[in-house]
Amino acid sequence: MSTSEKARNETEHERLDRQLMELLQGFRVAVTGVQVLFAFLLTVPFAPGFDRVDDSGRILFYVALFSAAVASVCFIAPVIQHRLLFRLNQKPLLIRRANRFGIGGAVALALAITTSTSLIMKTLISDPAAAITAGAVVTLCSWAWFVQPLLTRRRCRAALRSPADSSTTGHRDPPR
Repeated sequence: MSTSEKARNETEHERLDRQLMELLQGFRVAVTGVQVLFAFLLTVPFAPGFDRVDDSGRILFYVALFSAAVASVCFIAPVIQHRLLFRLNQKPLLIRRANRFGIGGAVALALAITTSTSLIMKTLISDPAAAITAGAVVTLCSWAWFVQPLLTRRRCRAALRSPADSSTTGHRDPPR
C-alpha cells in the first residue's frame, strides 16, 4: 500500500470500494462517448452516398465499427462482472480486471476515433488529409491517454525507489 493510500486512513474494504467506484465512474464517462460513436457508425452504411465509399474507405469503416464494438464490450464488462460476482468477496479481482478492461477499451476507442475521423476526411477531402488526420488523432490519443501517464508513473516509481535524503529526514522526496 502506498503512502498516499495509508494517509487516507481507510480500511482495506473501504479502499477497495473506493477504487471500484472510481473505476466505474471513469467508465461512465468513456462509455457515453463510445456509445455515441458506435451509434453513429451503425447508421453510416444506411446513409445516402455510402455506396460511393471505396474499398479502403470500407476497410476504415470496418475497423472503426469493430473497434467501437470492442471498446463498448471492454467498458461494459466490469459492470456486468461486478453484478455477477456481487457479494462473493472478489473486489480485488474485479478491480484488476476493470483496470485491464479500461486500458483495452481505451486502445480500442483510440483506434475507433482514429479510423472514423480518417474515413470522414478521406470521403470529404482526400487520402492525404485522411493520413494526416489519422496521424494527428493517434498521436494525441497516445500522448494524452498512454505516454504522459506512463511517464508520470515511471517518475513516481523512481522517486519512491530512490532513498534521496531518506536517511537523514526519515522520509522520501515526493514525486515531481
